[in-house]
Amino acid sequence: MSIAGGFHRAVERAVEVEATALQVFVKSARQWKAAPLAPEAIADFRGATAAAGLTDYLMAHASYLINLASPKAALRKRSQDALAVEVERCAALGVPFLVLHPGSHDGAGERKGLERLARGLDRLYRVNARQAAERRKVTILLETTAGQGNGLGASFDELAWVLENARHADRLGVCFDTCHAIAAGYEFRDRRSYLETVRELDRTLGLEHLKAFHLNDSMHGLGSRRDRHQHIGRGEVGLEAFRLILNDRRFRRVPMVLETPKGPDLSEDRVNLGVLRAMIGRRA
Repeated sequence: MSIAGGFHRAVERAVEVEATALQVFVKSARQWKAAPLAPEAIADFRGATAAAGLTDYLMAHASYLINLASPKAALRKRSQDALAVEVERCAALGVPFLVLHPGSHDGAGERKGLERLARGLDRLYRVNARQAAERRKVTILLETTAGQGNGLGASFDELAWVLENARHADRLGVCFDTCHAIAAGYEFRDRRSYLETVRELDRTLGLEHLKAFHLNDSMHGLGSRRDRHQHIGRGEVGLEAFRLILNDRRFRRVPMVLETPKGPDLSEDRVNLGVLRAMIGRRA
């Protein structure tokens, strides 16, 4: 939800569409800098989320500019500083999860990129005890990606490598994006393929690390490597995949949010949520 007008306005918009989970940006997604959080903004947001019953189903999305995997030292340093700020803003606002794109190796190779990403995540906690304790209130969720260009995170194995090699893996998890997974070549649009993909996810990453879903349809097909979101049921993912996820008891308490195309008002969110809600409890 948009934070235009203040962080608490995002909660109001979520309540208006009867949302049970909420994702926000804690600063502009396309700028490096951010004004300090005002104490009243923190208090208003925390109060609003508590009143709406959203406290345990909150996540933020990190800036799209952050790339801890870059071979360019200056960009890695800037990304490191920006990520630290976002984690601290999440902690202040009471947001338990921060979704992060794994980044791009920019031609340096997957292994080099993954190593840089893991070390960058480690550096978050090379601070004094008070700062480290604050940052540990937030779990960073590495998002599954579509695999465009030199982007990392299109395979479960890549994300698993980071979780296995980062020194603070207890503060890391995974966010499964349905559009990205289809684009990356993971089939889960019928019961058989869904169960196979979930088994692979469990084998490589462990379902205990799956902390959130982005429920998005896709404009492009299986293995397209193109990241273009579409409204629920109007793209290549199709309704059955969403029905399977929504009715999987293992994910009953896992936050699920929309990143479908937005219009000038909340009508499209209402429609997409309505389509998803109608599938809960429904058989194939």
